Amino acid sequence: QVQLVESGGGLVQAGGSLRLSCAVSGSIFSINVMGWYRQAPGKQRELVAGITGGGSTNYADSVKGRFTISRDNAKNTVYLQMNSLKPEDTAVYYCNADLTALSFWGQGTQVTVSS
Repeated sequence: QVQLVESGGGLVQAGGSLRLSCAVSGSIFSINVMGWYRQAPGKQRELVAGITGGGSTNYADSVKGRFTISRDNAKNTVYLQMNSLKPEDTAVYYCNADLTALSFWGQGTQVTVSS
């Protein structure tokens, strides 16, 4: 089992920044990839960024150059630094832990970007 708790969401003006945090606990050694997903109203949940245990990262085209995913193994925390935010980034952001045969999700944190 893996437990994920997100924090750091909120309301920000376009062009602003936010940093999301995901505190990870449980069977951390079994995690292959940590990721951030988002779901806007009426849309499907989509991958925003992912990071492997070795530190390799990948990003959705829509956030490349603006968002950065990172991890602090000492704190068991994954971060998503979001810069140059746009109104279309408004969504509930979810942290995900991908294990070999299981996937775990956090409760989500709302990010709202005003124009």
